[in-house]
Amino acid sequence: MTQNRRDALKCLGVGAGTLFTLSGGILSTVDMAEAMTAAGTPLFVQISDSHIGFNKEANPDVIGTLNGTIDMINALPRAPAFAIHTGDVTHLSKAAEFDTASQLLSRLKVSEMHVVPGEHDVTDGPGTEFFARFGKASNNRGYYSFDAQGVHFVALVNVMNFKPNGLGALGDDQLAWFTDDLAGRSASQPIVVFAHMPLWTIYEPWGWGTGEGEQIAALLRRFGSVTVLNGHIHQIVQKVEGNILFHTARSTAFPQPLAGDGPGPGPMVVPAAQLPGMLGVTLAVSRKKKLSLTDTTLA
Repeated sequence: MTQNRRDALKCLGVGAGTLFTLSGGILSTVDMAEAMTAAGTPLFVQISDSHIGFNKEANPDVIGTLNGTIDMINALPRAPAFAIHTGDVTHLSKAAEFDTASQLLSRLKVSEMHVVPGEHDVTDGPGTEFFARFGKASNNRGYYSFDAQGVHFVALVNVMNFKPNGLGALGDDQLAWFTDDLAGRSASQPIVVFAHMPLWTIYEPWGWGTGEGEQIAALLRRFGSVTVLNGHIHQIVQKVEGNILFHTARSTAFPQPLAGDGPGPGPMVVPAAQLPGMLGVTLAVSRKKKLSLTDTTLA
Protein backbone atom coordinates (compact mmCIF):
# COMPACT_ATOMS: atom_id res chain seq x y z
CA MET A 1 0.00 0.00 0.00
CA THR A 2 1.41 3.41 -0.92
CA GLN A 3 2.17 6.03 1.69
CA ASN A 4 -0.52 8.31 0.23
CA ARG A 5 -3.11 5.61 0.64
CA ARG A 6 -2.02 5.03 4.21
CA ASP A 7 -2.37 8.74 4.93
CA ALA A 8 -5.82 8.79 3.35
CA LEU A 9 -7.11 5.81 5.29
CA LYS A 10 -5.88 6.92 8.71
CA CYS A 11 -6.49 3.38 9.90
CA LEU A 12 -6.56 3.29 13.70
CA GLY A 13 -5.79 0.13 15.64
CA VAL A 14 -7.62 1.19 18.79
CA GLY A 15 -7.51 -0.97 21.88
CA ALA A 16 -9.72 -1.23 24.93
CA GLY A 17 -9.97 1.88 27.06
CA THR A 18 -9.66 4.52 24.32
CA LEU A 19 -12.75 6.71 24.02
CA PHE A 20 -13.30 9.04 21.07
CA THR A 21 -15.49 12.10 21.52
CA LEU A 22 -16.76 14.07 18.54
CA SER A 23 -17.40 17.74 19.26
CA GLY A 24 -17.54 20.35 16.53
CA GLY A 25 -15.93 17.91 14.13
CA ILE A 26 -12.88 17.39 16.37
CA LEU A 27 -11.98 13.98 17.74
CA SER A 28 -10.56 13.90 21.25
CA THR A 29 -10.02 11.16 23.80
CA VAL A 30 -11.31 10.78 27.34
CA ASP A 31 -10.89 8.03 29.87
CA MET A 32 -13.20 5.04 29.39
CA ALA A 33 -14.09 5.05 33.08
CA GLU A 34 -15.70 8.47 32.60
CA ALA A 35 -18.05 6.96 30.02
CA MET A 36 -19.34 4.53 32.62
CA THR A 37 -20.51 7.21 35.05
CA ALA A 38 -24.18 7.94 35.56
CA ALA A 39 -23.85 10.83 33.10
CA GLY A 40 -22.51 8.46 30.49
CA THR A 41 -24.90 5.55 30.41
CA PRO A 42 -24.23 3.39 27.33
CA LEU A 43 -26.78 4.13 24.63
CA PHE A 44 -26.03 1.18 22.38
CA VAL A 45 -23.43 -1.35 21.42
CA GLN A 46 -22.46 -2.13 17.83
CA ILE A 47 -21.71 -5.72 16.83
CA SER A 48 -20.66 -6.55 13.30
CA ASP A 49 -19.69 -9.38 10.97
CA SER A 50 -20.28 -12.38 13.23
CA HIS A 51 -20.26 -14.71 10.17
CA ILE A 52 -21.96 -17.62 11.92
CA GLY A 53 -21.27 -20.67 9.76
CA PHE A 54 -17.67 -19.72 8.93
CA ASN A 55 -15.24 -22.48 9.94
CA LYS A 56 -11.97 -21.84 8.13
CA GLU A 57 -8.46 -21.39 9.53
CA ALA A 58 -8.88 -17.66 10.21
CA ASN A 59 -11.31 -18.62 13.01
CA PRO A 60 -12.72 -22.15 13.28
CA ASP A 61 -14.88 -21.13 16.28
CA VAL A 62 -16.92 -18.04 15.36
CA ILE A 63 -19.63 -19.20 17.79
CA GLY A 64 -17.07 -19.04 20.58
CA THR A 65 -15.89 -15.54 19.72
CA LEU A 66 -19.47 -14.26 19.39
CA ASN A 67 -20.30 -15.82 22.75
CA GLY A 68 -17.23 -14.12 24.22
CA THR A 69 -18.39 -10.82 22.77
CA ILE A 70 -21.85 -11.23 24.28
CA ASP A 71 -20.37 -12.13 27.67
CA MET A 72 -18.21 -9.00 27.56
CA ILE A 73 -21.22 -6.80 26.76
CA ASN A 74 -23.36 -8.43 29.45
CA ALA A 75 -20.59 -7.78 32.00
CA LEU A 76 -20.65 -4.00 31.47
CA PRO A 77 -21.42 -2.04 34.67
CA ARG A 78 -24.45 -0.54 32.92
CA ALA A 79 -26.30 -2.35 30.17
CA PRO A 80 -26.68 -0.57 26.81
CA ALA A 81 -30.24 0.41 25.94
CA PHE A 82 -30.09 -1.58 22.71
CA ALA A 83 -27.76 -3.29 20.26
CA ILE A 84 -27.02 -2.68 16.59
CA HIS A 85 -25.68 -5.43 14.34
CA THR A 86 -24.25 -4.02 11.12
CA GLY A 87 -24.54 -7.13 9.02
CA ASP A 88 -23.02 -10.41 7.95
CA VAL A 89 -24.80 -12.06 10.83
CA THR A 90 -24.23 -15.33 8.97
CA HIS A 91 -21.71 -16.54 6.44
CA LEU A 92 -23.88 -18.35 3.89
CA SER A 93 -27.44 -17.17 4.63
CA LYS A 94 -28.50 -20.66 5.71
CA ALA A 95 -31.55 -21.12 7.93
CA ALA A 96 -29.52 -23.09 10.46
CA GLU A 97 -26.92 -20.31 10.64
CA PHE A 98 -29.61 -17.71 11.29
CA ASP A 99 -31.18 -19.97 13.93
CA THR A 100 -27.84 -20.27 15.73
CA ALA A 101 -27.11 -16.54 15.45
CA SER A 102 -30.58 -15.60 16.72
CA GLN A 103 -30.21 -17.93 19.68
CA LEU A 104 -26.81 -16.47 20.58
CA LEU A 105 -27.88 -12.84 20.18
CA SER A 106 -30.93 -13.46 22.35
CA ARG A 107 -28.52 -13.73 25.30
CA LEU A 108 -27.68 -10.04 25.07
CA LYS A 109 -29.02 -8.08 28.04
CA VAL A 110 -30.58 -5.35 25.92
CA SER A 111 -34.19 -4.42 25.31
CA GLU A 112 -33.93 -4.09 21.51
CA MET A 113 -31.86 -5.45 18.65
CA HIS A 114 -31.53 -3.54 15.36
CA VAL A 115 -30.02 -5.47 12.46
CA VAL A 116 -29.17 -4.56 8.86
CA PRO A 117 -28.14 -7.21 6.33
CA GLY A 118 -24.66 -7.80 5.00
CA GLU A 119 -24.02 -9.34 1.62
CA HIS A 120 -23.43 -12.71 3.29
CA ASP A 121 -26.97 -12.52 4.71
CA VAL A 122 -28.65 -12.20 1.31
CA THR A 123 -26.78 -14.67 -0.87
CA ASP A 124 -30.15 -16.06 -2.00
CA GLY A 125 -31.03 -12.69 -3.58
CA PRO A 126 -34.14 -11.52 -1.70
CA GLY A 127 -32.73 -12.30 1.75
CA THR A 128 -35.63 -14.55 2.71
CA GLU A 129 -34.06 -16.02 5.85
CA PHE A 130 -32.70 -12.67 7.02
CA PHE A 131 -35.99 -10.81 6.68
CA ALA A 132 -37.93 -13.67 8.26
CA ARG A 133 -35.99 -12.97 11.47
CA PHE A 134 -35.02 -9.30 11.31
CA GLY A 135 -37.44 -7.68 8.84
CA LYS A 136 -40.30 -6.64 11.11
CA ALA A 137 -38.97 -3.18 12.01
CA SER A 138 -38.61 -2.21 8.35
CA ASN A 139 -41.64 -3.94 6.83
CA ASN A 140 -39.12 -6.24 5.13
CA ARG A 141 -37.46 -3.36 3.27
CA GLY A 142 -34.37 -3.37 5.48
CA TYR A 143 -34.22 0.42 5.82
CA TYR A 144 -36.09 2.34 8.52
CA SER A 145 -35.58 4.95 11.24
CA PHE A 146 -36.30 5.36 14.94
CA ASP A 147 -35.51 7.70 17.83
CA ALA A 148 -33.85 6.97 21.16
CA GLN A 149 -32.88 9.40 23.91
CA GLY A 150 -33.08 12.37 21.55
CA VAL A 151 -30.93 10.76 18.85
CA HIS A 152 -32.38 9.96 15.40
CA PHE A 153 -31.24 6.60 14.02
CA VAL A 154 -31.39 5.60 10.36
CA ALA A 155 -30.81 2.02 9.21
CA LEU A 156 -29.81 1.72 5.54
CA VAL A 157 -29.30 -1.27 3.23
CA ASN A 158 -26.49 -1.14 0.66
CA VAL A 159 -26.02 -4.85 -0.16
CA MET A 160 -29.01 -5.64 -2.37
CA ASN A 161 -27.71 -3.90 -5.49
CA PHE A 162 -24.08 -3.37 -6.37
CA LYS A 163 -22.32 -0.82 -8.53
CA PRO A 164 -19.11 -1.37 -10.58
CA ASN A 165 -16.15 -2.76 -8.57
CA GLY A 166 -18.63 -4.18 -6.06
CA LEU A 167 -19.44 -0.85 -4.42
CA GLY A 168 -22.58 -0.88 -2.33
CA ALA A 169 -25.69 1.03 -3.39
CA LEU A 170 -28.89 2.33 -1.85
CA GLY A 171 -30.88 2.69 -5.06
CA ASP A 172 -33.21 5.52 -6.05
CA ASP A 173 -36.17 4.51 -3.87
CA GLN A 174 -34.15 4.20 -0.69
CA LEU A 175 -32.20 7.40 -1.35
CA ALA A 176 -35.51 9.28 -1.85
CA TRP A 177 -36.86 7.78 1.39
CA PHE A 178 -33.66 8.80 3.24
CA THR A 179 -33.96 12.35 1.91
CA ASP A 180 -37.57 12.59 3.12
CA ASP A 181 -36.73 11.05 6.49
CA LEU A 182 -34.11 13.72 7.22
CA ALA A 183 -36.04 16.64 5.75
CA GLY A 184 -38.10 17.45 8.82
CA ARG A 185 -35.29 17.02 11.33
CA SER A 186 -33.73 19.89 13.24
CA ALA A 187 -30.07 20.48 12.41
CA SER A 188 -29.33 20.32 16.14
CA GLN A 189 -30.61 16.76 16.55
CA PRO A 190 -27.83 14.13 16.73
CA ILE A 191 -28.03 11.65 13.86
CA VAL A 192 -26.72 8.09 13.70
CA VAL A 193 -26.74 6.27 10.36
CA PHE A 194 -25.78 2.61 10.12
CA ALA A 195 -25.38 0.14 7.26
CA HIS A 196 -23.20 -2.83 6.44
CA MET A 197 -20.81 -1.55 3.78
CA PRO A 198 -18.99 1.74 4.36
CA LEU A 199 -21.10 4.71 3.28
CA TRP A 200 -17.94 6.51 2.17
CA THR A 201 -15.29 5.25 -0.21
CA ILE A 202 -12.39 3.66 1.64
CA TYR A 203 -10.89 1.64 -1.22
CA GLU A 204 -12.82 1.42 -4.47
CA PRO A 205 -10.81 -1.43 -6.11
CA TRP A 206 -12.06 -3.75 -3.35
CA GLY A 207 -15.60 -2.34 -3.32
CA TRP A 208 -15.09 -0.79 0.10
CA GLY A 209 -17.60 2.01 -0.24
CA THR A 210 -21.07 3.00 -1.46
CA GLY A 211 -21.74 4.50 -4.86
CA GLU A 212 -24.00 7.26 -3.51
CA GLY A 213 -21.51 8.21 -0.79
CA GLU A 214 -21.26 11.86 -1.78
CA GLN A 215 -25.05 12.21 -1.95
CA ILE A 216 -25.34 10.65 1.49
CA ALA A 217 -22.73 13.02 2.95
CA ALA A 218 -24.46 16.01 1.35
CA LEU A 219 -27.72 15.13 3.09
CA LEU A 220 -25.95 14.90 6.45
CA ARG A 221 -23.74 18.00 6.35
CA ARG A 222 -26.34 20.40 7.77
CA PHE A 223 -26.54 18.47 11.05
CA GLY A 224 -24.33 19.42 13.97
CA SER A 225 -23.55 15.89 15.12
CA VAL A 226 -23.57 12.87 12.81
CA THR A 227 -22.14 9.40 13.38
CA VAL A 228 -22.04 6.94 10.49
CA LEU A 229 -21.41 3.31 11.49
CA ASN A 230 -20.53 0.38 9.24
CA GLY A 231 -18.96 -3.05 9.25
CA HIS A 232 -17.84 -5.15 6.26
CA ILE A 233 -14.09 -4.48 6.34
CA HIS A 234 -13.48 -6.06 9.78
CA GLN A 235 -11.20 -3.30 11.07
CA ILE A 236 -11.38 0.21 12.45
CA VAL A 237 -11.10 2.98 9.90
CA GLN A 238 -12.30 6.50 10.68
CA LYS A 239 -12.80 9.74 8.81
CA VAL A 240 -14.04 13.09 10.07
CA GLU A 241 -15.70 15.42 7.58
CA GLY A 242 -17.02 18.56 9.23
CA ASN A 243 -19.42 17.34 11.93
CA ILE A 244 -19.68 13.84 10.44
CA LEU A 245 -17.73 10.96 11.98
CA PHE A 246 -17.47 7.90 9.72
CA HIS A 247 -16.50 4.77 11.65
CA THR A 248 -16.17 1.12 10.63
CA ALA A 249 -16.15 -1.59 13.28
CA ARG A 250 -14.16 -4.71 13.98
CA SER A 251 -15.66 -8.12 13.31
CA THR A 252 -16.37 -10.72 15.99
CA ALA A 253 -15.22 -13.44 13.56
CA PHE A 254 -11.93 -12.71 11.76
CA PRO A 255 -9.78 -9.78 10.57
CA GLN A 256 -9.22 -8.66 7.00
CA PRO A 257 -6.09 -7.05 5.51
CA LEU A 258 -5.57 -3.33 5.23
CA ALA A 259 -6.92 -1.87 2.03
CA GLY A 260 -4.61 -2.67 -0.87
CA ASP A 261 -2.39 -5.06 1.10
CA GLY A 262 -2.37 -8.29 -0.88
CA PRO A 263 -4.47 -9.51 -3.79
CA GLY A 264 -7.84 -8.69 -2.27
CA PRO A 265 -10.10 -8.73 0.79
CA GLY A 266 -10.96 -11.88 2.70
CA PRO A 267 -10.33 -13.75 5.95
CA MET A 268 -6.83 -13.07 7.27
CA VAL A 269 -5.03 -15.76 9.26
CA VAL A 270 -3.12 -14.49 12.28
CA PRO A 271 -1.49 -16.35 15.21
CA ALA A 272 -4.16 -17.63 17.59
CA ALA A 273 -2.83 -15.49 20.43
CA GLN A 274 -3.30 -12.33 18.34
CA LEU A 275 -6.83 -13.04 17.15
CA PRO A 276 -8.76 -11.72 20.22
CA GLY A 277 -6.97 -8.39 19.90
CA MET A 278 -8.24 -8.01 16.34
CA LEU A 279 -11.89 -8.76 17.18
CA GLY A 280 -14.27 -6.60 19.16
CA VAL A 281 -17.24 -4.27 19.46
CA THR A 282 -18.04 -0.55 19.55
CA LEU A 283 -19.82 1.03 22.52
CA ALA A 284 -21.67 4.33 22.06
CA VAL A 285 -22.29 6.60 25.04
CA SER A 286 -24.64 9.58 24.95
CA ARG A 287 -23.34 12.42 27.10
CA LYS A 288 -25.16 15.77 27.02
CA LYS A 289 -26.31 15.32 23.40
CA LYS A 290 -22.85 14.25 22.29
CA LEU A 291 -22.15 10.71 21.15
CA SER A 292 -18.86 9.11 22.15
CA LEU A 293 -17.52 5.84 20.74
CA THR A 294 -15.20 3.40 22.44
CA ASP A 295 -13.78 0.37 20.62
CA THR A 296 -13.03 -2.64 22.80
CA THR A 297 -11.26 -5.81 21.72
CA LEU A 298 -11.90 -9.33 22.96
CA ALA A 299 -8.37 -9.30 24.36
